[in-house]
Amino acid sequence: MFELSHITKNFGAVTVLDDVSIRISPGSRTAIVGPSGSGKTTLLRIIAGFERPDSGRIMMRGETLFDGNKIVPAHQRKIGFVPQEGALFPHLRVEDNIGWGIKGSRQARRKQVEALMERVSLDRQLARHWPHEISGGQQQRVALARALAQQPTLMLLDEPFSALDTGLRAATRRATAELLSQAGVASILVTHDQNEALSFASQIAVIQQGRFTQVGPPQTLYSQPVDEQTALFLGDALLMTAEVADGQGHCLLGQIPVDDLSARGSRRIMLRPEQVRISPAAGPSRIRVVDIDFAGYLSTLTLCFTDHSQTLNATFVTQPGLTAGTMVDICITGKARVFN
Repeated sequence: MFELSHITKNFGAVTVLDDVSIRISPGSRTAIVGPSGSGKTTLLRIIAGFERPDSGRIMMRGETLFDGNKIVPAHQRKIGFVPQEGALFPHLRVEDNIGWGIKGSRQARRKQVEALMERVSLDRQLARHWPHEISGGQQQRVALARALAQQPTLMLLDEPFSALDTGLRAATRRATAELLSQAGVASILVTHDQNEALSFASQIAVIQQGRFTQVGPPQTLYSQPVDEQTALFLGDALLMTAEVADGQGHCLLGQIPVDDLSARGSRRIMLRPEQVRISPAAGPSRIRVVDIDFAGYLSTLTLCFTDHSQTLNATFVTQPGLTAGTMVDICITGKARVFN
């Protein structure tokens, strides 16, 4: 449905995007994640038509939006855009924000606005309110309704939930995902929130220093990240050095099965927190808890290995009864990821 091919963008001597390519399927949800300055927002602005790439090609439904000879302006691309914090027009009421750009008679326009408000679960009584008179979550729904009013083929979401509190952010994200799926509109979400990307998207693209390092389903990227940076960006991870041979890695935690039977030698391996269970030792143990940083469901523990005189910081699912000084046992499930 939508395809970027070999997109590059430079600002002076700085390369912001370097040979970026991706495909978007009809009705799918893609999340682009990466650290600040990695090129996420520039890429979104290029897709929308607000920025012109230096080279490459952009196609949507078989039509060329950009190549070396042609560029379709933003207002003709049938691409919706929901920026951070909604960016509503402060001098227009809710109904006029939603109806901005809708053509037709006043009566037809009002009916469309009412239908859009119902679609995004906005109370019709809010139609005559000013943007500053409604909540942050309601403002995001107004911005979404305004974007949907243009009947876009593709919806771009630039960290639209970042200004909301945690509970409201999750609820608004779920509602937005359901709404876009029901409307059959493909979407691209730019975010730096790993949980947001994993829960929203059917495809995740990790961008670092202007290049996609890995693109694929959320489950694949979470369990089989291509490198340590990608692993850490998509969630907590326990990273260690191990001597690997014959599908086993020997490390501080002992002997651990690994996911690459051909791997040999000193390699870096990864375990996710849910693969590691820690409990007070049932007998003699070589692992002692030195410090605990409690964070609710997950806790970061500093472990001391008495036979190695080494320590390891690792995030685990919180276990009751653990305190600094406790000798512990560690149980591993599944296989560790081996990095090249």
